[in-house]
Amino acid sequence: MRPPYLLLDIDGVLIPFPNADGSTPATHARHDVVPTGRNADNPVTVWLDPAHGCLLMDVIRTGLVTPVWCTSWRQDATTLIGPILGLPPLPHIDLPRPQITTSHPNGYLWKRDHVDAWLGDAPAVWIDDDFTSLDHAWAAERTTRGTATLLVQPDPRAGLQAEHLIETRAWAERLLAA
Repeated sequence: MRPPYLLLDIDGVLIPFPNADGSTPATHARHDVVPTGRNADNPVTVWLDPAHGCLLMDVIRTGLVTPVWCTSWRQDATTLIGPILGLPPLPHIDLPRPQITTSHPNGYLWKRDHVDAWLGDAPAVWIDDDFTSLDHAWAAERTTRGTATLLVQPDPRAGLQAEHLIETRAWAERLLAA
């Protein structure tokens, strides 16, 4: 069996959303980045935890998962965010740029249909902060049909935590041992 995909979001996972007072976790450092198509005079400020790179690499190096960016940052995840965290170049799912006003236009995460088509029958653990109960039902249905799928949902104000990656690794170990 090939290793399951590790689908990794950025906003709300690696870049936490600020609290009501505008603060972010003390573990995160400020970085100004210039996404594709944006003028260098108008960078985007992101807050990243340098420990995330080490935590992710600990899981990636095991070979238990195949990491793929699954984010609206698209290719910029590999060229801007990954290098700050010390991650190697990772492929990304080429998500469209939908004209939506909510991340749940059909009651579930807008990325899901694209991810489902991209994955086909491949197993996956997907880390994203924005799942709904319909996304969890989708993952359960995939698993019931024989395509193991785990959704890991960090709190968007805290972002990725070590326990999320411990859960990811343990799930992948059980899956590959079966």
